[in-house]
Amino acid sequence: MKMIKKMLALLGVVFTFGILVNAAQDEPQKPLTQEVLETKLINDYNVYAIAMPDNINFSGELVPIENPDIRERMDRELLVNTYWQSNGLLLFKRANKFFPIIEPILKEEGVPDDFKYLAVIESSLTQAVSPARATGFWQILKGTAQEFGLEVNKNVDERYHIEKSTRVACKYLKKAKKRFGTWTLAAAAYNAGSAGINRRLQKQNAASYYDLLLGEETGRYVFRIAAVKEILSNAKKYGFNFSTEDLYEHIPTFNVLVDEPITDFTKFATQYNINYKILKLHNPWLREAHLNNATGKEYLIKIPREGYYTYGVGQ
Repeated sequence: MKMIKKMLALLGVVFTFGILVNAAQDEPQKPLTQEVLETKLINDYNVYAIAMPDNINFSGELVPIENPDIRERMDRELLVNTYWQSNGLLLFKRANKFFPIIEPILKEEGVPDDFKYLAVIESSLTQAVSPARATGFWQILKGTAQEFGLEVNKNVDERYHIEKSTRVACKYLKKAKKRFGTWTLAAAAYNAGSAGINRRLQKQNAASYYDLLLGEETGRYVFRIAAVKEILSNAKKYGFNFSTEDLYEHIPTFNVLVDEPITDFTKFATQYNINYKILKLHNPWLREAHLNNATGKEYLIKIPREGYYTYGVGQ
């Protein structure tokens, strides 16, 4: 309370000085009462309740917000993700760069476009590694990756390969959808595992994600996806202001087929007028400075097209 009174006193000094400066103006000034000062202090920063959208769905499946607990959980995720402004703006920027890679694969695999938002909440569209060692945009565990055909070792880890990991995520989700019957439960299974979701459905005699009592993370999971979808689909509505120039750019690349070992990626990169850093930025699945490839396996290495990078400046 003492701090507030000091702030009000300071504001009073500032406003009084403003009145003296503008005393010669014809328009009379309103009296600087305590109520006016308090109102000014409060209104300098505003946080608004968020109106619940009329129709919230995930992959065409409605979120039953008419139920009070569902409405509260949805409201929580809309608030948290709207008012985490720095993270939200980064998601808009990254989505412009990476959604053009993810969206065609989802479509080709027959997975709803809404699942691109699952990748957003899993990793914020970064090559993240969780405490459980789940890795990449889709946060895939080593065992799951290998089960679905990805190479994972010290030299090559294809969980960092956006296209290949997206296809693995699609295969997992389609398998879960076939088992549980809805995309919503498939999404929940992506987080908690199909076995875990199946146990809870049987134990609680439930048939819907929204009827399950779940732990904190899985209980928020689908609501977070739906909230991020709503926000990223309606930037202005949720107070995010930017121009196209502010967004991160998708850099076009071409593929180089490699079927033998590469002893030095620094030398390899110079053949394509790029440096080691740029090569690894576009191929994060190459985990070391060389490629072993003792079996003669075919790999496609991405090379950015000319005109997008400059390097060696300041040497």
